[in-house]
Amino acid sequence: MTFTVPDIAWAQLTPVLIVLGAAVVGVLVEALVPRRVRRVVQLTLTLVALGGAVVAVAALWNSVADTGGTEVLGGSLLVDGPTLVLWAITAVLALLAVLVIADRTATGEDAFAPQGAAVPGSGYEEAARAAGLEQTEVYPLVLFATGGMLIFPATGDLLTLFVALEVLSLPLYLLTGLSRRRRLLSQEASMKYFLLGSFASALLLFGIALLYGFSGSLRYAEIADAVRTVSGMDGLLLAGSLLVLAGLLFKVGAVPFHSWTPDVYQGAPTPITGFMAACTKVAAFGALVRVFYTVVPDLRWDLEPVMWTVAIATMAVGTVVALVQTDIKRVLAYSSIAHAGFVLTGVVALVQSGITAVLFYLLAYGAATVGAFGIVSLVRERGAVRAGAGAGVGAAARVPALATAGSASAGTGASDGTAASAAAGASAGSTADVVGTGSGADGAADPDGEEPPVEAEGPILGEATHLSQWAGLGRTNPVLATTFALFLLSFAGIPLTAGFTGKFAVFSAAVEGDAWPLAVVGVLASAAAAFFYVRIIVLMFFTSPHGGPRDDADDEARPGAVVVASQGFAVVAIGACAVLTVLLGVLPGPVLDAIAGVAQLLP
Repeated sequence: MTFTVPDIAWAQLTPVLIVLGAAVVGVLVEALVPRRVRRVVQLTLTLVALGGAVVAVAALWNSVADTGGTEVLGGSLLVDGPTLVLWAITAVLALLAVLVIADRTATGEDAFAPQGAAVPGSGYEEAARAAGLEQTEVYPLVLFATGGMLIFPATGDLLTLFVALEVLSLPLYLLTGLSRRRRLLSQEASMKYFLLGSFASALLLFGIALLYGFSGSLRYAEIADAVRTVSGMDGLLLAGSLLVLAGLLFKVGAVPFHSWTPDVYQGAPTPITGFMAACTKVAAFGALVRVFYTVVPDLRWDLEPVMWTVAIATMAVGTVVALVQTDIKRVLAYSSIAHAGFVLTGVVALVQSGITAVLFYLLAYGAATVGAFGIVSLVRERGAVRAGAGAGVGAAARVPALATAGSASAGTGASDGTAASAAAGASAGSTADVVGTGSGADGAADPDGEEPPVEAEGPILGEATHLSQWAGLGRTNPVLATTFALFLLSFAGIPLTAGFTGKFAVFSAAVEGDAWPLAVVGVLASAAAAFFYVRIIVLMFFTSPHGGPRDDADDEARPGAVVVASQGFAVVAIGACAVLTVLLGVLPGPVLDAIAGVAQLLP
């Protein structure tokens, strides 16, 4: 018996090896590097790794464009043109998302709990906060998730697909539960994501088993050959294909597998929400395109009714439900569901131009998403401050209270955020105690039963996610509000933004692939979705913080939200996303041509 040394094309694996290698080094950094410099080391390592991945993709571009791609590890990974495009998009968006993740406010805080394992509101959590602990484990977790996202769309067999899915999902389950504020809501979101993700993984695995039973192989190419030749086992083939597609549709947030999306987007730390919303969609749609275009294209007539139904339902549900949301993160969550439906129109087209359109759309959507959530992370509630006047309390005593504007947020988010803020203490201006209304020694009310006056300034609290708190933001922070409006217009598909070019591309591909009814539904859904995007713009620029149209007296009114100063990382990321959004809308030709030149999948 002789052992044959495998011939591995290591150069083609360079982007993945850089990211996963840096993730492993990041784990060692957590164990060996002193705490005082750990954050700097982790951030530098993460940025260098993601930048190196972008450079490695650029170095591979010409060879892949000339040869059409390479099978690596015996076909387990397929490094072709679409793979390189997806790798580049994922690495660039992850790099921008890491800048938002690394940002700190003027108070020195980031978005993550000081100790993820602490019970919310416990003394252990307060001790960790007082000690200044940081969750620098976030950076290797982001790298592991990114590594899984790079492998996921490049897989050439179903077993590697499942492994990549778990590698990208498990870190996200942890990251979702690490929010600094609204701790219970964050942990609830993490548990929901984990449980629903586990069910989706089980469906995917069951589908893999059925396809293996049908074809006797896990390779995409061999399964596709079996689809054309094997007869009498159509039940296994159809059931297995539907289950595999269900697992992939869960990751893109398509209806009816979307129920995790709004809760997880709302509960996760906002920088992680941006990273997850942009990069996970890129990886999941990349894998979906490869499976749909190379494994089951001969089942088009069997799967088309299902995929059409899913695409239409996704566009309709995402658009309609977003109209009634009052939390900005839930609005963006349902917006992402609607966008998943738009991208599905390009996938279902099953034409070559559909691949180009989907890849461009993912880049345009991802840039706007990272930028939008970066802005959400900077818009915070400002607490009111009441001067104590009760017995036993000096006149100088001050008790911070939550601002009334937008404090009654929809759902459990506001109540959980209030409870978490009240329990966490007042360190670094990150928390506040709710003022009571009764009289007594606490000084919450004067002897006549009237509350003390509310002063103009108060501590900076959590993110101002209720839509009412965004009223008037365009006057107090015109640059930030204008940039956010740009991202919203891109989501709406307004001309001269990247979103318009992306929607035009996928709808054109749908028409070319005889799926014109999907394009019609997509145009109608886009027109309806424009309402809730424009509603936010009107709220920021033309609405008083107290409701109603603006007037001159509003210049002296304190808004329900304030934009916090930060270290500048998030500002850089937001600026880069805005530039991408404009350039891809005004000059999309070079990018579309570059993608179209390599958008050929290996069989």
